[in-house]
Amino acid sequence: MWYRVLIQRLILAAVTLIGVAVIVFVLVRVVPGNPVAMMIAPGASEADVLALKARYGLDQPLFVQFWVWTKSAITGDFGTSISLRQDVLGLVLGRLPATLELSFLALAIAVLLGGCIAIAGTLWRATWFESAIDNINGIALAIPDFIWALTFVLVLGVLVPVLPISGRVDPRVDLDFTTQFYLIESVLRGAFTVTVDVLRHMLMPALALGLPLSSVIARVLKNALKEAMVQDYVVLARIKGLSDRRIVFREALRNAVVPTLTLTGVQFAFLIGGTVIVERIFSYPGIGNMGIDAVINRDLPLIQGLVLMFGVLFIAINLVVDLSAQLLNPRLRHG
Repeated sequence: MWYRVLIQRLILAAVTLIGVAVIVFVLVRVVPGNPVAMMIAPGASEADVLALKARYGLDQPLFVQFWVWTKSAITGDFGTSISLRQDVLGLVLGRLPATLELSFLALAIAVLLGGCIAIAGTLWRATWFESAIDNINGIALAIPDFIWALTFVLVLGVLVPVLPISGRVDPRVDLDFTTQFYLIESVLRGAFTVTVDVLRHMLMPALALGLPLSSVIARVLKNALKEAMVQDYVVLARIKGLSDRRIVFREALRNAVVPTLTLTGVQFAFLIGGTVIVERIFSYPGIGNMGIDAVINRDLPLIQGLVLMFGVLFIAINLVVDLSAQLLNPRLRHG
C-alpha cells in the first residue's frame, strides 16, 4: 500500500538527515580556522577568548557540543550566527524564499526548453535538424551553470546591458513586501510592474541554472519518445492514419513523461544545490550566497543550519519524486 511506502521513505529520510547533521557538524570543526579569532577584537585577553568560546559552547568536547546542538535543533533552535549575531533559523528562513523562487523559475525554463527540444527532435528525427539539435544540446550540457552565469553577465549585463546583474529587486521599487516571496506576492497584490522588475533580476541566474538541466531533460525525454514511437500502440495509431504530430502529443508523450518526471525531480534537487555559485555571481540574496559568507567567516552555527536546510530540501524533493512515480506508474503502484 502507498502508506507503507510513505512510512519507509520517511524513516529513510530521517536516517539520512541524521547522517547529514553528523557529517557537517564534524567537518566544520575539523577544517582549519578559528571562528573565535575572527570575532574577537585585536588585543583581547585570554580571558575574553575563553569567555567567547564558552558563550558559543566551543570550549566543550566535540560529543558534548553535538549533543547540545542536536537537542536544541529538535526544538527549532539552531543557535546564533557568530558573524551576524542573529538567530540562525530566522536567517535561513528569511533567505530561503529567494532561492526557492529562483529554483522554480529555473526549473520552469528547463522543462519548457527541454521539452520543446525533445519534441522537435522527435518530429524531425533522422534529419539534419535532429543532428543539429543533438550537437547543440551536447554543448549546452557540457557547459556548467557558473560559466553560463559569467557569460550572461558579460553579454547581457555589460556588452548589451538589457538586464540587471545583481540584487533581487530595484532599490527604487516602492512596495512594502510583507513576505520574502517577492515574485508571488507582487502577482497576488497586482503590482505587475514590480513583478516584471523581479523577473528581470531573476532571469539571468535562472537561465544559467536552467540551461544545463534543460539539456538533461531534452536528452532523456527524446530517448523516451524514441522508444515510445516504436511501440505497438503507435504502430496502430499510424495504421489509423494519425499524423506524427498527433501521435507524439496524444500517445507517446504521456508514456514518455513518467521517467522524465522522475529524473527531473532528482535533478531539481541538485539544481537547488547549484544555486550557491550562481547566487554569488549575481549577488542574489538567497541561502546559497549566505552559505559562502558563512564559510568565509567560519560561522559554524550558520553553516550547520544552511547545510541542514539543503539536506531537508534534497530529501523532501526526492520523497515527492518517489511518491509521484508510485502514483503515475501503475506497475510501481500495484507492485
